[in-house]
Amino acid sequence: MGERTADDADLVERIRTRYATAATTVAAPVPGPANASCCAPQPVEGDEWFGSGLYDQRDRSALPVRAVAASLGCGNPTAVATLTPGERVLDLGSGGGIDVLLSARRVGPTGFVHGVDMTTEMIELARANAVEAGVDNVAFHLGTIEQVPLADACVDVVISNCVINLSVDKPRVLAEMYRVLVPGGRIGMSDVVAEDHLSVEDRAARGDHVGCIAGALSRREYLDGLAAAGFVDASVTFTHAAADGMHAAIVRAVKPA
Repeated sequence: MGERTADDADLVERIRTRYATAATTVAAPVPGPANASCCAPQPVEGDEWFGSGLYDQRDRSALPVRAVAASLGCGNPTAVATLTPGERVLDLGSGGGIDVLLSARRVGPTGFVHGVDMTTEMIELARANAVEAGVDNVAFHLGTIEQVPLADACVDVVISNCVINLSVDKPRVLAEMYRVLVPGGRIGMSDVVAEDHLSVEDRAARGDHVGCIAGALSRREYLDGLAAAGFVDASVTFTHAAADGMHAAIVRAVKPA
């Protein structure tokens, strides 16, 4: 967890700009009814391996169109985490709020879901989406995943959707997840993960950091990082290809009770 370099600061700003622009694009006023094909919010750029298409149609249809349009993830962490009524959940890199809103429905009125995002634009979009959805057991916080603005041991589950790979200080992120979880709490995330044989240079050759490729950990690096943070029963399971030798993956681990 060394000092952030000038290159790191530049990368963080490029990431912030990309997601702020995505939020602004989705939130821009459009003429006419939102369900008209000519007037619906423009989804942010994606492909078959990233975005809202990875969610069940029934889930998507129950959400505000702007929450769906802003989705940039590589999986469905709300399904991965197997949420139950009454649980307290934290979504790291919550974006337009799709996973927070889906989680809120799963934990019900006795549960609560926090979202943390680094861009003011995404926070504003997510809060508007929560109001439109009529969901009030949620809160969105402006902050970074390296310094989560929540107390120690305050949530039961941490989820995230294709965000950890963007961090320039992943050990700090894993330590923050451990800090905010109660003993016995768990993580259930989706992320891009590289095969162990790929070097850092190999990953960079397959895509840039802002596009969720170059900054990905290998499976071994992920497992070692989770263990170093204190987690047990960790697993990284590849689900589908994201690039040559790189995969969207389900990441699970538990904080010892």
